[in-house]
Amino acid sequence: MMTKGTLLMSIALGLAGAASAADQDTRVFEMRTYWAPAGKLDALNARFREHTLKLFEKHGMVNVGYWTPIDNPENKMIYLLAFPSREARDASWKAFLADPDWLAVKKQTEVDGKIVDRIESVLLGATDYSPKTAASIAEPRIFELRTYTASEGNLGHLNARFRDHTLKLFERHGISNFGYWTPLDGQPGAGQTLVYLISHKSVEAAKTSFDAFRQDPDWLAARKASEDKAGGSLTAPGGVQSLFLKATDYSPTR
Repeated sequence: MMTKGTLLMSIALGLAGAASAADQDTRVFEMRTYWAPAGKLDALNARFREHTLKLFEKHGMVNVGYWTPIDNPENKMIYLLAFPSREARDASWKAFLADPDWLAVKKQTEVDGKIVDRIESVLLGATDYSPKTAASIAEPRIFELRTYTASEGNLGHLNARFRDHTLKLFERHGISNFGYWTPLDGQPGAGQTLVYLISHKSVEAAKTSFDAFRQDPDWLAARKASEDKAGGSLTAPGGVQSLFLKATDYSPTR
């Protein structure tokens, strides 16, 4: 028989769960990676700084952040956009690519040759435990883009460990959670990949934080419990990748 106290607690938990579901970020995110030809990364950044961000906004795209790797031998630039839906994303890109202002800018900035060699794009959805992704400025800080490939059938277990343990433990050790996403259906890595962005005061601070995190008894217990439940590691061999990033001077998030 349910007591009055138990009933009230159940109602409170139900309301909290409903609020959590309502607060989940349902937007579609697009993470794009550009590779510039040798010597052309500055020109690419200049085009984004002076033209592209404004044109994106004109066509309903939300500029979240723009970054380059701290160690960048491949001349990469990575950025994150947000859209109300997948359909809105497609409509925005169609309008942007046909915009006479964009076509003029593209022609003008490529008069001495192309400034993009290759583009990769992946559409992402926020996990139910991700902080609300929004542009923010909190300098000085650097970012770390981490990509996890789950072992077979274990993406759910991996998300549960982040939801129930990892985010809180990161914060305990001075690691700031920015956003957590998984690829949408039909996208590369769908059903097996977790992509997230965290931030640190510096690369050195990141090392200190992760050293402490990995030795934390609460993390060791959470890791063991989750791996015992799943029957092994939650990530595939070689399935954890990390890339340190610095925000560009025009990024809405710095």
